[in-house]
Amino acid sequence: MVTSSVLGFPRIGAKRELKKATEGYWNGKVTAEELLQTGKDLRAHNWKLQKEAGVDSIASNDFSFYDQILDASYLFNVIPQRYRDSKLSPLDEYFAMGRGLQREGVDVPALEMVKWFDSNYHYVRPTFSNTTEFKVNGSKPVDQYLEAKELGIETRPVIIGPVSYLVLGKADKDSQELKPITLLPKLLPVYAEVLKSLVAAGAKTIQIDEPVLVLDLDEESKAAYKTAYEYLAKEVPEAKLILTTYFGDVRPNLDAIKDLPVAGFHFDFVRNPDQFDEVVAIIKDNQVLSAGVVSGRNIWKTDYAKAKEIIDKAVAKLGSDRVIVATSSSLLHTPVDLENETKLDPKIKDFFSFATQKVGEIVDITTGVNKPEDAKAAFEANAKSIEARKVSDVTNDKAVQDRVSKLTEADSKRKSAFADRLEAQKGLNLPLFPTTTIGSFPQTKEIRVQRNKFTKGEITEEEYNKFIEKEIQEVVKFQEEVGLDVLVHGEPERNDMVQYFGERFKGFAFTQNGWVQSYGSRYVRPPIIVGDISRPAPVSVKESKYAQSITSKPMKGMLTGPVTILRWSFPRDDVSQRTQALQLGLALRDEVNDLEAANVAVIQVDEPAIREGLPLRAGKERDEYVKWAPESFRIATSGVDDKTQIHSHFCYSDLDPEHIKALDADVVSIEFSKKDDNGYIENFSDYPNHIGLGLFDIHSPRVPPQSEFEKRVSDILAVYPKEKLWINPDCGLKTRKWEEVRAQLTNMVNAAKQFREKFTESA
Repeated sequence: MVTSSVLGFPRIGAKRELKKATEGYWNGKVTAEELLQTGKDLRAHNWKLQKEAGVDSIASNDFSFYDQILDASYLFNVIPQRYRDSKLSPLDEYFAMGRGLQREGVDVPALEMVKWFDSNYHYVRPTFSNTTEFKVNGSKPVDQYLEAKELGIETRPVIIGPVSYLVLGKADKDSQELKPITLLPKLLPVYAEVLKSLVAAGAKTIQIDEPVLVLDLDEESKAAYKTAYEYLAKEVPEAKLILTTYFGDVRPNLDAIKDLPVAGFHFDFVRNPDQFDEVVAIIKDNQVLSAGVVSGRNIWKTDYAKAKEIIDKAVAKLGSDRVIVATSSSLLHTPVDLENETKLDPKIKDFFSFATQKVGEIVDITTGVNKPEDAKAAFEANAKSIEARKVSDVTNDKAVQDRVSKLTEADSKRKSAFADRLEAQKGLNLPLFPTTTIGSFPQTKEIRVQRNKFTKGEITEEEYNKFIEKEIQEVVKFQEEVGLDVLVHGEPERNDMVQYFGERFKGFAFTQNGWVQSYGSRYVRPPIIVGDISRPAPVSVKESKYAQSITSKPMKGMLTGPVTILRWSFPRDDVSQRTQALQLGLALRDEVNDLEAANVAVIQVDEPAIREGLPLRAGKERDEYVKWAPESFRIATSGVDDKTQIHSHFCYSDLDPEHIKALDADVVSIEFSKKDDNGYIENFSDYPNHIGLGLFDIHSPRVPPQSEFEKRVSDILAVYPKEKLWINPDCGLKTRKWEEVRAQLTNMVNAAKQFREKFTESA
């Protein structure tokens, strides 16, 4: 009989219990013991849920208080010396690596954080140096395996694979010549020790994740697989490893893994079903296939019939006892439980499946293969839901479809080249090294309370609008006092940079509790694109117009770009992402044009997800993306006059300057404060338009001294012309406290003034 497996379950809790406990610990309101107990309670709940549903292979060690890759770094002792020197408790040292720490004489920045492949999850990048000493630091995988065992639940421990761990890391700034993959011989004995401890504890199989197999790997990284897994098989022959890949096509790297001495392989057939025949062909007689047929990335119901076709094909080739029905990846990227959505239209709700429901889908499909009669009712109900969605009137809007069909090349081009636009924008009267922020300012408890009251009807629209105007007044006054040159209205009316727009566009559905972890304790509630997209009325014009009316300085209108809205929503899977992006571009074009008509002369259309959306592997899909993604941005921004300055912003990705150039924004701002690699600045040295490289980490409460800002600006000016450089933070300031923001921005602005005076005097 085929068996079932879930590769990982959301750790946040159905009611965000982990967020509340973690932030409570950081704020001193929750003890370490209470935080650890919350984690233990969440793990027990998740394991029991899957056990009671009938899942055969349940993951353990998929839980993390911050990030699973940070957990691995801590486990393998990849802890830069600056954190050790701080003499913190193990828990505080761990959190300091993730988010930085500045208190009681301790001042350490966080490690770099980047996107997890093409998802909106962020991982903490391992940082290696010539002095890195790998050793086992703690026993988290074993502890959590035994914790489940005490509950009577057998689990399959999950651990990141050695090759992926190294490839996903980077060299520290003091060891730039170091190539992380060369550290493999030093790392493998530590892996062997961890595997031995898991086997000794009783683990029957171990899930070892190697997601970089869906990337374009160099030959050295490919060769590392044979080295790594032959070593582990020799040192720990009892360990039955399921080598696991997800998020893409592994075929170009099949030669690297086809003869590895592992117990089996997992492949993602949701993201790439075309790879089935070739990847199944490498499965040897003594190996199993874990077939990912239920999406770990999206919220649409699984089509049982299509999933069963794949499993049936696998059974025909391998036999039922060597096939596992599995999620495509961890369910980390999906909300916890659809049953918590009590306000969704039942017709739309029937289209969806969250993590808890996906567990049920896995069991249903497994039953449908093993005992078809027992699953007949479930399969019939599923087929009815799939068909209902196809014919739903929620999905189609002919007017939107017609507008997209009439787009021309001229719709995606500014009226003039950048040099002419720059001349027209001199009316903004900006100084050398203009200072600005990325958009949002702290979302205080009072803002959230008033928004909640308005949502519940406890205050009138007039009362709420007066409150928002008061918040905007205070933010504008604050920025003028600090000395910023281009201001923002602070976004007090916005719940989230994507959700806010989605709620005001047609074609979206929203959840009450559809939270998904983005990084650390930052959770998002992605909108769901259910149909064709349009903008019925202006979204942000009122607030931006008001903010501009109370200051003589330029005020930026703040919008979220089409690719980012697409990527940070759950997109449709029945039309192309290109179509959805173009629809969003047209909706935003209307908004941009209305902002210009309201005399907002600077408009920022953020695209932090532009790199995230890039297909993971070179080829036709990627070639098409680099055309339609910037095209959708240009459609949104090209209807304005030359004098209107278009900005965009990008963060927490390894950016390609060519993709940024294709947007043709007048000014771009890029997260930079933790990009300490040699050569990153040089990547943008020939960027033709203006640029601001972020100077402080907005995810950390740390306040860099003015001297640190000056050092960063000096480094940038060594390779980038002063006339083109803007001064700004890494990202928006929504998650920070006001006292932190005042100190951070004051030091940043003062550093800009120092350079302004320096170059004015030298002239």
